[in-house]
Amino acid sequence: MASVEDTVQAYGAAWNEPDEAARRKLLEAAWADDGAYTDPQSNVQGRDALVALIGGFQEQMPGARIELASGVDQHHDRLRFAWKLVGPNEATMVEGIDYGELAEDGRLSKIVGFWGQPPAL
Repeated sequence: MASVEDTVQAYGAAWNEPDEAARRKLLEAAWADDGAYTDPQSNVQGRDALVALIGGFQEQMPGARIELASGVDQHHDRLRFAWKLVGPNEATMVEGIDYGELAEDGRLSKIVGFWGQPPAL
């Protein structure tokens, strides 16, 4: 079983991998077969759906990449980490935080992503 940090690194690398077969291999290591991904624009279930979602993201945002912006904070089977979307000009386009759950085998079983800062009171 990989460390949670290695799992999140592989997951993050999958978002930047243009080759579908290589992206799938990264997600086989990091993502549970029936894992669920949700963000403000997407809601998919299963590894195949996530592979396709990431491919669509790359088509819509050519030259952009996701970078981890924090370490992984974990307790029990829950985790969170910050990330940023960097454009082709190296400017940060958006920052966010993902909350997740780990399956018994240590792979990600759920990610819920939030974009930007929480709203003001």
